[in-house]
Amino acid sequence: MNTKNNLCDFILFGGHGDLSFRKLMPALYHLCKDEYISSESRIITISRKEISIDEHIDLIKEKLIEFLSEEKLDEKFFEVFKKQLLMVTIDFSNESSYEKLQNILNEHTDRDRINYLSTSPDFFGSICNSLNNWDLISKQTRVVLEKPLGRDLKSSQEINKEVLKYFEEDQVYRIDHYLGKDTVQNIMALRFSNRLFVPLWNSNHIDHVQITVAESVGVENRWGYYNEYGALRDMIQNHLMQLLCLIAMEPPCSLEANSVRDEKVKVLRYFRKVSDEDIKTKTVRAQYKAGSSDGSSVPGYLDGKDEESNTETFAAIRVDIDNWRWNGVPFYIRSGKRLQKRNSEIVIQFKTIPHSIFGGDETSINANRLVITLQPKESIELKLMNKIPGLSDTMKLQQVDLELNSPHNSHRKPDAYERLILDVIRANPTLFMRLDEVETAWKWADKIIDGWEKNLSPMKTYTAGSDGPSAAIQLIAKDGRSWNDE
Repeated sequence: MNTKNNLCDFILFGGHGDLSFRKLMPALYHLCKDEYISSESRIITISRKEISIDEHIDLIKEKLIEFLSEEKLDEKFFEVFKKQLLMVTIDFSNESSYEKLQNILNEHTDRDRINYLSTSPDFFGSICNSLNNWDLISKQTRVVLEKPLGRDLKSSQEINKEVLKYFEEDQVYRIDHYLGKDTVQNIMALRFSNRLFVPLWNSNHIDHVQITVAESVGVENRWGYYNEYGALRDMIQNHLMQLLCLIAMEPPCSLEANSVRDEKVKVLRYFRKVSDEDIKTKTVRAQYKAGSSDGSSVPGYLDGKDEESNTETFAAIRVDIDNWRWNGVPFYIRSGKRLQKRNSEIVIQFKTIPHSIFGGDETSINANRLVITLQPKESIELKLMNKIPGLSDTMKLQQVDLELNSPHNSHRKPDAYERLILDVIRANPTLFMRLDEVETAWKWADKIIDGWEKNLSPMKTYTAGSDGPSAAIQLIAKDGRSWNDE
């Protein structure tokens, strides 16, 4: 496999954090093992904790054993991989501590440098400033920003302004790991390379779209962080908006990065302006109360915490897109914690046939449905009407598994972070958010947040382990529709 274009120094800020151990280091391990990253590349962990390089390597090995999914650590390869691992202790408040990093990086000044900021966004500005002051930024340098990128438009603009003092926009990679999932990338393949779907993907044939990201876990030990953000800021403004854009975007002229991103931001600009009445009738927010999960009792969101908190753990919103393709097609989106099951899916609900020749009326024939499941198991299913075998004329909606994301060999399936990290190394920003896209999404979200702060849509509650608040069922039911799992 040709790796000459994938030689780099990968600098991982916050390298001893949870995300790094669970996702980033396993992704880097696999990319190196599969030779997508050159064995001459270096992975430089930046941590505020002072430990020796041997302790660092032992810690990485321990975490890889814990978090490598569906496989065991390859001990023989790890002996090679560990030679690529370096560590630098840096106190972000002490700029002089960057000197050691400068000495290491200056050993190979001709290499691409990937700075992955897996830290609080509070440190983004100071890290970029220090990299600049120590002359560690060039045209070959890129920076990856993890969410959250602010909690509203104003704070997002402040964060991006700080980073863009030192990096050009095409050097900045704002990551959303949902876009690295194989099934998500298959959305464009499904839409734009299959003549079957191309003429059907519009308001003439589609009744509505549902996007659900449901989690069975609660906020756990992230209460302090989560209480500052909530479901709308933490999930809907980024993950669900990205999925919606891929479903609703017009065909790009090519897969060139800006062609795709131009079409995505257009979708956000076509969102119908949110009125106070829309916030009252088209949005739902709720908090979970005590209940049970996996057979065990679990506390409510407010139990033992700030009982005055108005942070939502669940949100459901009807989005309307005002353009020719989607006029009259509502998009129902919802996300929440401590729900009955972990499930992320996109449902394309087609319209019923105009006339049934099989007896009864057209309502006796169930409409076709395309279900794109992202978790817990990625799949794409098409539900079609079919005659049940036998002597009767009974029709039934049956599932056809498209299996577009099934591996064609015995190799494991790459994690989303592997794809995205490789794209950063290859300088391909297609699956990353551009500044105008981030700001347009925040402008939409801010209007809803402002309305909720005025209590235009009162906070509801739902029992932990349930399907969410009844108001979310009513949100779609009043339009004569129902959620896919009802």
